[in-house]
Amino acid sequence: MAGGPAPLPPAQAVQSWTSGAKDLVMTALGTSGVWATIGQGILNEIYWPAVDQPQVKDLGFLIGGSSGPGWWQEVKRAGTYTLSTPEPGLLLPTIVHTGRDQAYQLTLRPVVDPDHDALLVAYDLTGERVRLYPLLAPHLGTSQVTPESQWAALGADNHAWTDPADLALFASGSGRFLCLLAQPGFTRAGAGYVGDTDGWTDFSRNQSMTLTYSQAGPGVVALTGELAAGPGLLALGFGGSQDAARSAAQASLDAGYEATAAAFTGGWQEWMADLSLPGPAQPALGPPGLADALRESAVVLRTHADRTVTGAYVAGLAIPWGNYTNDPGGYHMVWCRDGGETALALAAAGHTDDAATALGYLAGRQNRDGSWPRCFFVSRVPSAFDPQAAVQLDEVAFPLLLAGKLDELGVPLPDGAANAITSAAGYLARSGPVSGQDVDRWEENPGASPFTIGLEIVAMLVAATWLTGPDRALALALADNWNERLEEFTYVSGDEVDQAFGTGGHYVRIGLPGGGRVDLRNQPPGTQPVDAAALVGLEFGYLPRLGLRDPADTRVTDTLAIVEAMLGADTPSGRAYHRYNIDGYGEWLDGSGWPVRKFGIGRPWPLLAGERGHLDVLAGGDATAQLQAMLAMRGRGGLLPEQVWDTNPLPWQNLRPGLPTGSAMPLAWAHSELIKLAVAVATKKPVELLTLVSDRYHAAVPASQTWFWRDSARVLALPAGRTLVVADLSPFTLHYGFDDWNPATITERDAQGLGLGLSGVTLTPADLAGRASLQFVRRYQDGSWEPATRHDVTLGAPGPATLRLSAGHAGRLAAGG
Repeated sequence: MAGGPAPLPPAQAVQSWTSGAKDLVMTALGTSGVWATIGQGILNEIYWPAVDQPQVKDLGFLIGGSSGPGWWQEVKRAGTYTLSTPEPGLLLPTIVHTGRDQAYQLTLRPVVDPDHDALLVAYDLTGERVRLYPLLAPHLGTSQVTPESQWAALGADNHAWTDPADLALFASGSGRFLCLLAQPGFTRAGAGYVGDTDGWTDFSRNQSMTLTYSQAGPGVVALTGELAAGPGLLALGFGGSQDAARSAAQASLDAGYEATAAAFTGGWQEWMADLSLPGPAQPALGPPGLADALRESAVVLRTHADRTVTGAYVAGLAIPWGNYTNDPGGYHMVWCRDGGETALALAAAGHTDDAATALGYLAGRQNRDGSWPRCFFVSRVPSAFDPQAAVQLDEVAFPLLLAGKLDELGVPLPDGAANAITSAAGYLARSGPVSGQDVDRWEENPGASPFTIGLEIVAMLVAATWLTGPDRALALALADNWNERLEEFTYVSGDEVDQAFGTGGHYVRIGLPGGGRVDLRNQPPGTQPVDAAALVGLEFGYLPRLGLRDPADTRVTDTLAIVEAMLGADTPSGRAYHRYNIDGYGEWLDGSGWPVRKFGIGRPWPLLAGERGHLDVLAGGDATAQLQAMLAMRGRGGLLPEQVWDTNPLPWQNLRPGLPTGSAMPLAWAHSELIKLAVAVATKKPVELLTLVSDRYHAAVPASQTWFWRDSARVLALPAGRTLVVADLSPFTLHYGFDDWNPATITERDAQGLGLGLSGVTLTPADLAGRASLQFVRRYQDGSWEPATRHDVTLGAPGPATLRLSAGHAGRLAAGG
């Protein structure tokens, strides 16, 4: 059927993206604003004009018999393909698909054009009486803040059409255009609605291309072309108009594959020349293939950077389980945590210039109060979450850790970094070490995380080097006190977990006042909360990694023994680790993706094998097993996934033990961890360990002179000989007394400015001498009293307490227990 608009379908197809498991990601180091991902041997999401803006769902291929209907095959479903690159780190793929019974061989060589907003694909199909049919599924639009109830409409308003003169394929949506050109050209072309008149549906019904409608839309549309016999070239161009998209495609087509590939290669080889990584000259530092994998990982990280917004690094060029969802953000957004991990790894790899630009970008995205949003789009679309409610303290601390590392390496900090550091220090002082709104690094539960508090301590020490006067003194005092009180917030002993494993105690994943119970995320409806003491993770591993605890400390080694027993998972690729016990962020039993139910079964994470390896390095061991595991868990193109499958194979879901799941691949954080672990093995020092931390603490717990009482971090038992500061965000009068409000002791003091935006009343050891307990309540400047009738502090305790256990466990631990 030829010509005219495609008829409207009875219903529009459900729009989505593609599987989060990619084979390879690529971009050019030039003026081009195109990023491409490859999965299942075809082109998946293609991004333009920024690294956070996907515009194409996929560009796939059908093979059909040219002698008539009866035989056809979609190459991505066949799954019989190989992928290779010219050299490690040069992500310029050659993909070879082989048909069943060797009926055909299709070679694809895609390359992003460094000089135009276009992507070229050189193709060559061999076989008797076969023809090649590209299938292009546009998903044009703007990735921005969108309520989930509106996700289904995203990209479902696209238009598709063909040019009657040369059969060029076009699509548009939200003011964005694409054009697919062919050389020597298309012999037939068609536009249709997905699931009704598109090319794939046409072949599935008729075993050949029978539909050549000239236009379709608005709706979920697709384009199909029949290519002339023999080798040729496809060019996919993007632009703000039909003419601009055609011009980009034509310019790239005119340049040709060889010249474009040479320019692509030259840009990346120049960048890779400045890498400094453990390599073949140090064969004892890791398993075979490590040097190549590190080079590839560094390039993957750099590929996640935006072109026009310098220093913006997204967390991953993937949408987790994208074939089940139409999520507009996925992982192609900026997180301070993931971006900070990327920048630290690039600095460790020798590209301190890229790390500095990342810090400069983050400094420019800081909230006025000194915090950062949870995550945000590169193109400065407003944050996906309320900037205040969504603040995570580890993400406020991470840019300061990065700044401290760059300063230690002698790298000049970018403009605005100093102001960002001091502003962030104020936010941490006012909100840390625990905030009722803050959630853990997995963005699921509020409470005290060893990972987060450890980063806050380091951040305050870094900030002190830029602060002066009372601000500097307060930053140092807070860091020391939070460090001494870490176990009070995050460590338990004597509960059922310790009884089961014969340990003296353990760090918890989330510490809650009084022990508490955690409402687990990603669980079926009706799931009951779990005691905080029963949840463990590898978060504690950052305490020795940051130089805050000795790796031989029994609290660390006991927790590690529990983690090995509860979270370790042996796979054919090696041992990896679950985020925490009872994790629900992963595929379900049948292999279906998390978005289907919004719960599943958490699978092992390769990056956690890297975190485990760091503990071995710190303990004087070797991390060869963890490095080997991470290498074995990569996909066929060398990408590291978020998660790997850990049970029986489900080949129909592309799930095999020890290999990537459909969650997200690549995960930039995982590539960062691989680089940092290899560097730690080579240098015997974690990348995150700053000299200013090791010089101050020597991995020993400090005895801080001043303890800070905050609503979110109350002091219940003050060790003898310490100063107590009752601090608040605004001025107040402290109405207080001793020994259960002994009338003779009751008095008042006005709060004074402490620095960093805090006010407080300071009670020295002389003020507290001879007293058994302190009681107080605050009155504010407007005359109002705080809701609480009293706060109590036991005085003269023998030492810091550990986390109080909830009822049903061992009871409240005594101070110093």
